[in-house]
Amino acid sequence: MKITKLVVHCSDSPNNLDISAKDIHLWHLERGWSGIGYHKVIKRDGTIENGRPEYWVGAHVKGHNSHSLGVCLIGRDQFTDAQLDSLKKVVIDWHIKYPDAEVVGHCDLDSGKACPSFDVAKWVKANQ
Repeated sequence: MKITKLVVHCSDSPNNLDISAKDIHLWHLERGWSGIGYHKVIKRDGTIENGRPEYWVGAHVKGHNSHSLGVCLIGRDQFTDAQLDSLKKVVIDWHIKYPDAEVVGHCDLDSGKACPSFDVAKWVKANQ
C-alpha cells in the first residue's frame, strides 16, 4: 500500500470530553465497521493511542482510505497545546516512513466535512 496522504481528523465530540481510542473503536463497531477507522488517536492530554495498525487500510475518509493514514484529535474545535505537540510528533514519524505523503485535513478531501476544524496546511507550514 502506497501512502500518499496523512489525514488529520477530529472526533467531533465535546471539547471537555476526553474519550479514548477504545471508545472510538466501540462506536465504529456499532456502525458495522470492523473496528476503529483511525490509525492514531490523540487524547486531550496529548497521549497518543494506537488505532488500526498502519498496514490495515483505514476507514476514515471515503475514497482515500487505500492510500492514507488517519490521525484523530479528540475534541470538536479547541485542541490543547499537548495535542498539537503530539500531532507534530505523529506527522514527523509518519513522514520518516512516508516522505512523499501530503498532510491534509479531512475537510480537504471531503468538502462536506468541517473536520478537523482548523486549516491543516497553515498548521503544517507553521510547524515545519
